[in-house]
Amino acid sequence: MFDVARTTQACVEWIQRFFEENGPGCNAVIGISGGKDSSVAAALCVRALGADRVIGVLMPCGEQADIDMAYLLVNHLGIRHYVVNIKAAVDGLKAAIPLELSTQSTTNLPPRIRMSALYAVSQSNNGRVVNTCNLSENWVGYSTRYGDAAGDFSPMGKLTVDEVKQIGRYLGLPDVLVDKVPIDGLCGKTDEDNLGFTYAELDRYIRTGEIEDLAHKEKIDRMHRNNLFKLKMMPEFEWEPAD
Repeated sequence: MFDVARTTQACVEWIQRFFEENGPGCNAVIGISGGKDSSVAAALCVRALGADRVIGVLMPCGEQADIDMAYLLVNHLGIRHYVVNIKAAVDGLKAAIPLELSTQSTTNLPPRIRMSALYAVSQSNNGRVVNTCNLSENWVGYSTRYGDAAGDFSPMGKLTVDEVKQIGRYLGLPDVLVDKVPIDGLCGKTDEDNLGFTYAELDRYIRTGEIEDLAHKEKIDRMHRNNLFKLKMMPEFEWEPAD
């Protein structure tokens, strides 16, 4: 049984310990999309560190239809923020690469540039970058390596989508942020459209091992196996000099 109060407090204390051990007095720097994950991660950091030590970075790529949700969050939490429009950087890099990029490369370029922007802001503000991925996304590799999958600490990496939403409600976030239909922000589709199954189905399978649709089970298992490398440190060749 998920105890939202106990889990929230434990996560807040974990964030506090992380900063005590990895940068006392540093700020939490977080990319704000207006979705539930960045909203809940930011709220957890505010609870742990105080609003004055949390910095939001809004990073539209040209026009962002739901940018008002990102503004709603930073205003609700009372955190300072920067707006960094990455369109010129994305277009410039695409123009500079002397080959036709694949669809996957084009799709993953913006989140990787966003992470570069986040680290630039973080290093100039005595910061530590917040990873906003959750367990459900991590389980099936639904993230961009060195993009949204990067960061210095991950407060929600072991929490499912449903658990993240429960924490958001517990922390008093507006329902419109917690219940916002998740979209990838890359190709305009919802997360569940891209995945081919619902988060509710995935969360239940992760926590209980139960699932009715065997085709979905096979797909989830395959995605999990194929994307485990994203959760591991980069392999290194082990070499020892001869005696």
